[in-house]
Amino acid sequence: MRYLTGEEEKEAIKYINEAGKIAQQSCCLRSKCGAVLVKDNEIIGVGFNSPPLNERLEVCIKDSLPADFKSDKTCCIHAEHRSINEALRYHSDKIFGSRIYFTRIDANNNPIKSGKPYCTICSKISLDVGISEWVLHHEEGIALYDSKEYNDFSFQFRR
Repeated sequence: MRYLTGEEEKEAIKYINEAGKIAQQSCCLRSKCGAVLVKDNEIIGVGFNSPPLNERLEVCIKDSLPADFKSDKTCCIHAEHRSINEALRYHSDKIFGSRIYFTRIDANNNPIKSGKPYCTICSKISLDVGISEWVLHHEEGIALYDSKEYNDFSFQFRR
């Protein structure tokens, strides 16, 4: 992982802000996330977190799952996953070597700084389709992760 500076940082901020705009479409009851998948300065996929088919729920399913539930404990499809799905649908020839930008927004649609990588579902999918890098905005700055490194960190995450 390294922190971006100069023109690279400016470009990353542009795409993180775009991911924030996409996140506004989320109908998740817990958090609003957005992701933008980019190759050669072209957005090839975007996504926001929401339940399948953007179903508007009255309560979050996560709240009613038993403690020993053995699968993903969210009712939403992740923003990163949706951006990958969109790219597979419309730009499958451009995914290999792409970069994914992720952000979360608050209730006022302002970006929230990201924590460390933790989603093994999205990190495995990104590796499998050939995404090269992940970009997150941490308190310390804009961080660039190699996808393998991102996946490794995700498996090390502990709350």
